[in-house]
Formats: sequence, C-alpha cells, structure tokens
Amino acid sequence: MKHGKKYLDSKKLIDPAKMYDPEEAISLVKQTGKAKFDETIELSLRLGVDPRNADQQVRGTVVLPHGTGRVQRVLVFAKGDKAEEAKAAGADYVGEAELVDKIRNENWFEFDVAVATPDMMGVVGRIGRVLGPKGLMPNPKAGTVTMDVAKAISDIKAGKVEYRVDKTAIAHCPIGKVSFSDDQLLENLNALMAAVVRAKPSAAKGVYLRSLYLSATMGPSIRLNSLRF
Repeated sequence: MKHGKKYLDSKKLIDPAKMYDPEEAISLVKQTGKAKFDETIELSLRLGVDPRNADQQVRGTVVLPHGTGRVQRVLVFAKGDKAEEAKAAGADYVGEAELVDKIRNENWFEFDVAVATPDMMGVVGRIGRVLGPKGLMPNPKAGTVTMDVAKAISDIKAGKVEYRVDKTAIAHCPIGKVSFSDDQLLENLNALMAAVVRAKPSAAKGVYLRSLYLSATMGPSIRLNSLRF
C-alpha cells in the first residue's frame, strides 16, 4: 500500500518497537492528525478471548465523559406515548412501519443509531438483514432496545459508544477528535478501558489485553502500554 507524504512524515515520529504510555501516545497521535478535517482518534484492541464461545463475548457500551465530538442522528422506532417521549427527548426521526418501509424501499440510512421499544422489534425485525451488517440493528445489550427511550437518546447524544469484539477478537472504538485537549482524550480513553476491563469474561484465560493501538483517521497507529490499564 502506498501512503502520502503526510502519513510517512507522521510515521517517522513513532517508534514501532515502543509501547507508549497513554499520556505520551495521546500527545503523539494528535501530532499525526494532519488532515484538513478534524480527524477521529480511535482505539483498536485485541483481546485474549475466543469469540466463538458464547461465554467469551465482549460487548458493551460506555458514555464517554467528553463525548465523541460527533453529532449522532438518532432514529427511534416507537408508537403512542413513547413516540412523543422520543420526540421530546430530541430524536431526529421517530416512526413505526413507515420508517421500516422507507429504509427497505428507498435504501435510506440518514441516521447513525437506531433505538426501538421492545414492542416494535417485530416490525424492525423485517429489516434486520439490512440493519445488522451496518451495525444499526437495535440490541438490548447495547441499550438500544428499551422502554426508556428518553435516557437512551440522552446517552447517545452525550457520547455513548459501543465496543464489541469481532470474530478475530478485535474491537474498534472512537475516543474523540484531534481537536480535543489531551486531558479530554485521556479521560475518554480511561473511561472506555475501565468498561472493557470490567467486561472481561470469567471464562477468558491468560493475558486479556493483548494489544492496544491509537490512531487518527488518516494517521499511523501507536501502540499503547497495556500494563497501564
């Protein structure tokens, strides 16, 4: 793969053999964010679990203290009083079967997170094969299937993120933007890592935090010292 001059210049700042402490890594990753837009800083984790086993799945959510720096568009599948509650809480789109039809027939995806009340899941299930691959299917474990739609919307708007290992035991999660202060990014990182550590399955054996990397959207990765967590 060929990289541009900015990427190669950023890579020269990083010692690939070194595991950086969080404070140093955050300062360094901000220096690598040289794009003309406000790049997202993402944490990539490889965990010592076997996701093929149901008792070693790692998945959860956490509200980052300083948010993600991104305005989340929230769609809510609800009816009656819950629909009114969702509108009052600031949902961007609220509806029932008409939204399902719009997504299915028009390939409409002008939203970032979908929330549903439990009684709407039978309707939402009709487009599960469409929403699932995009990571948009409401799920109780992610707090997006709930009767408390107001809290769900508030948490999402405040900066709730989901972490979930894939079949290779790797997860990716944003912790903020290059424009954030070092302290804001560090607090977000610590909040995310505390949640991941708490989510360690009892069935997991050996080293849990195998490797951790920080990177900006267009920049190279920086390895973190996992012993700091």
